[in-house]
Amino acid sequence: MTRDDTREPEDVDIPVGTDADEQQDSDAVVADAAASADEQALEDAGLPRSGDTAVRRPERRAGLGHRLYNGEAGLDVVGRSRLIYKITAVVVLLCIASMVFRGFNFGIDFAGGNSFRLPGGSEQLSEARTAAEDAGAEVATAQVVGGDTILLRTGSLDNEGERAVINAVADAVGIAPDQVSPESVSAEWGSDITQQALIALAVFLVAVVLFLAVRFQPKMAIGAIAALVHDIVVTAGVYSLIGFEVSPSTVIGFLTILGFSLYDTVVVFDKVDENVKDLERSARMTWSEAANLAVNQTLMRSINTSVIALLPVAGLLFVGAGLLGVGTLKDLALVLFVGLAAGAYSSIVLATPIVADLKEREPDVIALRKRVMARRSSAARTGARGAVPTGPVASARRTRPTRSGGVAVAELPDTVEADVVVESPASVRPDRGSGATAAPRPGARPQRPGGKGRPSGKKRR
Repeated sequence: MTRDDTREPEDVDIPVGTDADEQQDSDAVVADAAASADEQALEDAGLPRSGDTAVRRPERRAGLGHRLYNGEAGLDVVGRSRLIYKITAVVVLLCIASMVFRGFNFGIDFAGGNSFRLPGGSEQLSEARTAAEDAGAEVATAQVVGGDTILLRTGSLDNEGERAVINAVADAVGIAPDQVSPESVSAEWGSDITQQALIALAVFLVAVVLFLAVRFQPKMAIGAIAALVHDIVVTAGVYSLIGFEVSPSTVIGFLTILGFSLYDTVVVFDKVDENVKDLERSARMTWSEAANLAVNQTLMRSINTSVIALLPVAGLLFVGAGLLGVGTLKDLALVLFVGLAAGAYSSIVLATPIVADLKEREPDVIALRKRVMARRSSAARTGARGAVPTGPVASARRTRPTRSGGVAVAELPDTVEADVVVESPASVRPDRGSGATAAPRPGARPQRPGGKGRPSGKKRR
């Protein structure tokens, strides 16, 4: 055995440009790519690489907000719009019935009447009220203001009835009649407040319609106005059902909740407008699915802002008025609490379904739905992943081609069918006895055609 025969196979010198050299390069590329694919596959699976002793922790599951934003979880709000409309209609009808048959308890500022202020505390409150009623007055409210002042509000009284009430409450509490401060309020002042409030409401609604029609589209303005009307009717109906007194604070609360409800609705509409851009070109989802995805993407934000706004109002209503007996702001607290809750409901589950139902009647949106359905049918037949939604919400992620590993390894075919024949260096060598010329090797001097040696002619000395 010679010395050259003892070398390892990988140490054997292979001539450059031969078939063995090309085969060696191809095998090396495939082996490196396969090794890279194996390492990438291990990393994707969360397993340690070869030679890595550290244990990789599995990836944590995404939070609820992240899954809602990506469409991996959520509520099918637009798809269940018929059920939402039925529930909303029942609540609105009950509120309208309460306003028609029960009516409102208008305060002295709207109905007119008299008020009496006198020094005293909660101990003398019931005695002062009983004395005023015995004097012939119809007491609307009796409360302690500031901790040391009793405020009585009664119906309209003439001068004699007013003096009788002053003397009666002064004797009941044990003070002089001149310490009682009477005040008369005309009903005209309340009508002026009502008229100004209605004018402000009309201007507000017109401004809302113009803003939404210019910023977004007219159908979104219709959905926002429908949500605002729902908030007004529900708040007024609950206020009428409970029977709290309607005061100027109630009017202020009504205007406040309109602004809050509109703000939350505009945030949702802005996300809807972002999702439906370039939707006709991609045809990834229908208009309703894009709108429903926007509702779920802003769901956590809407819930968080609504809860943060309701907490202080609930403290003022339930703790202040219910437990501590401070009823001076209970009318404002009630209208704010009911209005904020109704506004959160309408902005999340009412305004967007209305817009989606109106848009689904447009020819372009109908054509888009047909394209999306046809695309999904084709994807279902071919078994493509991600083309058909698996949950109630369409995914916000764009579908990508599936990959079996981290690096794709291309397999070369044994034979290639082509118009041009690719030959190896061995195949272009000349046949013995023919005049064919072989391809020059790298670094070799080219030969002249017609002979192996020097050209015919003079010989060099």
